[in-house]
Amino acid sequence: MPALPSRARLLRVAVATAALLVAFFAGGWLAAPPPPAPATAEATASATTAYTCSMHPQVRQAEPGACPLCGMDLIPAGDDSAAAPTEIRLSPRARALARLRTTTVRRQSDSAAELRLLGRIEPAETTRRNVTTWVAGRIDRLHLNTTGERVRKGQVIATLYSPEVYSAHQDLLTARAQVARLGAGAPAALAAAEGALRAARERLRLLGVPEAELAEMAQAREPARAIASRSPFSGTVIERSSTEGAYVDTGATLYRVADLRRLWVQLDAYESDLSQLAEGQPVELHVDALPGETITGRVAFVEPAVDPQRRTARVRVEVENTDGRLRPGMFAEAVVATSSAAETGAEAPLVVPATAPLFTGRRSLVYVETDGPRGPTYTPRSVRLGPRLGEVYPVVSGLSAGEVVVTRGAFVLDADLQIRGGPAMMQAPDDDAAAPALAPVPLAASERAALAPVLSAYLGIQTALADDALAPARQAATALQQAVAGVTFTGTAAAAWAPIAQALHTQATATATATDLEAARGAFEALSHATEQLLGRFGNPLDAPVQVAFCPMAKGNAGARWIQQGTTVDNAYFGAAMLTCGEIRATVAPGTHLDAIPAAPASADPHAGHDH
Repeated sequence: MPALPSRARLLRVAVATAALLVAFFAGGWLAAPPPPAPATAEATASATTAYTCSMHPQVRQAEPGACPLCGMDLIPAGDDSAAAPTEIRLSPRARALARLRTTTVRRQSDSAAELRLLGRIEPAETTRRNVTTWVAGRIDRLHLNTTGERVRKGQVIATLYSPEVYSAHQDLLTARAQVARLGAGAPAALAAAEGALRAARERLRLLGVPEAELAEMAQAREPARAIASRSPFSGTVIERSSTEGAYVDTGATLYRVADLRRLWVQLDAYESDLSQLAEGQPVELHVDALPGETITGRVAFVEPAVDPQRRTARVRVEVENTDGRLRPGMFAEAVVATSSAAETGAEAPLVVPATAPLFTGRRSLVYVETDGPRGPTYTPRSVRLGPRLGEVYPVVSGLSAGEVVVTRGAFVLDADLQIRGGPAMMQAPDDDAAAPALAPVPLAASERAALAPVLSAYLGIQTALADDALAPARQAATALQQAVAGVTFTGTAAAAWAPIAQALHTQATATATATDLEAARGAFEALSHATEQLLGRFGNPLDAPVQVAFCPMAKGNAGARWIQQGTTVDNAYFGAAMLTCGEIRATVAPGTHLDAIPAAPASADPHAGHDH
């Protein structure tokens, strides 16, 4: 049966081939993709949802993951957040939680606006007198030993030994004796003796001896060694200029006296305030020594020139002090009633409350409320403001009468708009943000030392804001105002210091009057910019180095710098929330100048090197 094995072999081959074909088709079916299922609403939503970072709203990604800037988990962004918003809409509940307050822009209708100035009480210049010696000699005794004593006209103030008076008195006595001896002699000799007597008397009179004493001296037996010096004025001794035993020349000043029944209050007015001041304006004065009392007066004189170093002009107010309760040297706060528009014939200006604008340097921003179909909306708007008038700012441009602005809660709105990626206050450049670096100004060591209190006060503000402490920040800002006012330069240094001083004073004032940390930090960025200019132009006046730090998340993620001491980042913009966020960009050694600060590193991660 030789065929059987051949058929069995063929059968086995056929079975194997069939198995291979089945396996091939089976494998192809198993590997084939399933038919596409209809797209669900959830899948469609996942494909179109954008993801963003809560700390960096500008980050937009189509898939969830980590923020490329800070590493935080991305969160879904709302459907309406694909584009940066330009306005804020709050529900009634959110509006109540934000404690928003608004007011209508109006024209100044008050009869006068208030201008507040600071000054010091001084003796009136018209009552100041110098009590001098009328002869040269040695001071044997001073009858007034301390300042503050009262002196009467004609009172003996000193006793002197004067060789010149002694000699003139001796001549007087000799001439008197000669006249007595020649009384019965020749008329010509008697006339000559009487002429010598008159000449001796006239000499003493010219030396300042009064007639009453001159008569006594003429009857004396021997010349007087001690001569009394009397005061020709009444008043209060404000300075003693000599001591017992000293030799003085004719006309030397022994005392300076002044009549304190009439005083001057010398107020310092910045040049921006001078347009609102004029002679005759009523003034109310308040001094700490008389709490609760108001002293009234009027502007008597406004200096026609501005101090080139301090950029201020003196404004004089004359006050009566018959009861003597006011004392020279006291500080006084003045409230000056400025002229109203009705008095000047001009149209009353538009005004907004002082709490409405937000400041970043010289730029001002307000939030305007607009009624919409779904409730009120709030939009930021840049405005130009004039100098502050009491509790209001005049509006130069940017607003119209009848518009409604936010007077409380503007920082809450700005923070919300910033988180949404909108054009918040800190994201727009200031007027002088692109100003080029200026050349250093050489200073003597003593001149640079005068800037030390300014930088120390700024560092006090920086430390307080990093500690989230508002009260110490305001106190340091007040110290900064005083330190800036105490710096005086001349020549090129004065011209360079003037704009820096004005910027420092403006932002220090904003910080000193801030009602919360957000307001204080809003002024701190411009304050830091002015301090950088100080370090760049005049150098580091301290005995220790200072560091320039940078946080890329400040100023609406545009980044902002500040000055601090120490190499550990001490973030004044965020405080305890992100105290070490940032990096040190530069170090300024004592006596050296700050060079140009490098921009953010040109890398894929602008936050590299700083800590959250």
